[in-house]
Amino acid sequence: MEFPPFIAVLGKLSYWLFDYSLLGVRLFPTFAGIAILLLCCLIAIELGGKSKAMLLSGICILAFLPFYRNHTLFQPVAFDQLFWTFGFYCIIKFINSQNKKFLIFLGITLGLGVMNKYTMLIWAFGVFFGLFFYQKGNLFKNRWLYISALISLLIFLPNLIWQIQNESPILKHWQALRENQLHEINPLAFGLEQLNFPFTLIISLFGLIALLTDNDLKKYRAVGVASMVIFFTMWLLNAKAYYVFAIYPVLFASGAVKIEGILSKKPIWVYVIAFVTLASSVYFIPEATPLLPIEKFVTYKNLEEKNGRIELTGDYADMFGWKEQVKLVDSVYQSLDPKEKKNCVLWAENYGEAGALKILGKDYNLPNPISRHGSFWIWGYGNKDADVWISLGNEKPAVDHVFEEVKLVKIITHKYAIEEENRIPLYVCRRPKVDIEKWWKAYEEHIFD
Repeated sequence: MEFPPFIAVLGKLSYWLFDYSLLGVRLFPTFAGIAILLLCCLIAIELGGKSKAMLLSGICILAFLPFYRNHTLFQPVAFDQLFWTFGFYCIIKFINSQNKKFLIFLGITLGLGVMNKYTMLIWAFGVFFGLFFYQKGNLFKNRWLYISALISLLIFLPNLIWQIQNESPILKHWQALRENQLHEINPLAFGLEQLNFPFTLIISLFGLIALLTDNDLKKYRAVGVASMVIFFTMWLLNAKAYYVFAIYPVLFASGAVKIEGILSKKPIWVYVIAFVTLASSVYFIPEATPLLPIEKFVTYKNLEEKNGRIELTGDYADMFGWKEQVKLVDSVYQSLDPKEKKNCVLWAENYGEAGALKILGKDYNLPNPISRHGSFWIWGYGNKDADVWISLGNEKPAVDHVFEEVKLVKIITHKYAIEEENRIPLYVCRRPKVDIEKWWKAYEEHIFD
């Protein structure tokens, strides 16, 4: 409920087609990444670029390290970047052709984009201001622009109604996000994060300057202004740095076109720039996406074991520990007598643990888990009259508050698991001493903590 439904629809489609396979999970974000690569090259052509500009723009996508992570993980961000890029493509195509169908495509893209991630509204905000710089805002006199906006609203309307009917959980999620994460972000870090990728940044700056000042690209100035507005709006909102990465593909394309033009008499240098840009990133790709087996990754990063633990980067660490958790839960569940199995609840502390029990637990025929964290809360508490509750990840005070009888089975540790999933307790609990329904309802204000 903290996200619009587009990602859930893709998740269900992936499940129907591929069950819970890793291939299915990674297929759609990978397709999004490939589509962004192709769109970036097509934008370069639309901006007047030739083969070398198309090559350099594509190389920029391949060299931009954050995209490897974004287009591996099944998250809304991959599709957010796709919708932003396709939206810019539609604007540029309309400028070149004056064909109203691209305004319709723009409206559909905006509507679907908002149904995927609400940051699409900031993209729309930037485009709104940018369009004042196209033919002095004459496009706002075009009725097809308003038809396009209406299409966007109609696509987004069901989610808007759902949010209102359910007391706007997205607002609660944003509040929790600000309190727990965004308030800790140093505004300076947002800008400095962009400097981590200097070669692609330089090309994107060439593109931004060209869109704003170059005579050959002046009719696309709206795109440059929109990019500036989006960037600074995100910065002022104290957003995470990666939120703004979706503006880069169009800037890569325009930068590649500008560089191709500057080096038209020495085209070999375009190939040199492309080579250096990609070569500077190749060594770091295993940090961005899980290409290496864990043992080779540990060697590659020169990591040392301390106190039986090896501290990995977040994504790698997040891949470990789940199987062991589920296997232990299953061993406890199988130790119950048949009557207790029929009246057993699996209670996970957070959505990661609950997700592991749901997905990996399918192989063990485990019952569906419950959790009070995030969207799991709306799916309820299961059997409130259960004889046995197997608690995964909940700390001692939490289980003692609910149950008379609490038995610690094991503290689960893992050499590679992320710190928050290391040393988590597994309890077997019996005899609830609170009203489960009231206890569940009372937690509503904390589900995003």
